[in-house]
Amino acid sequence: MTQATRAPSADRTRKPPFDVGDRVEVLCDHNRDGDRVRDWLEGTVVQADRKMVAVQFTQDVYLTDGWMVPDRVLWLQQNSQNIRPAKRRRSRRSARPQGRQA
Repeated sequence: MTQATRAPSADRTRKPPFDVGDRVEVLCDHNRDGDRVRDWLEGTVVQADRKMVAVQFTQDVYLTDGWMVPDRVLWLQQNSQNIRPAKRRRSRRSARPQGRQA
């Protein structure tokens, strides 16, 4: 008697780490103060599925071989080491003089 083997199945109930609209940081080549650097740059997830995520930036980004990405969108794997949630930064309040309170 032969026993049927089952193919491994992916856990489709698990939520991917990043979803559309998330603010993330990506380790990529970009310009900072006129120089090209490889550092973390903040962007927004514009497309995501269970395997891949597309991140759009507000400034020019480059591929590792030096070509500029024309639409400023980089694709990464959901579980890549080069993407992380953005650190929440406090917004600076405008410096208003403190007046007398009634």
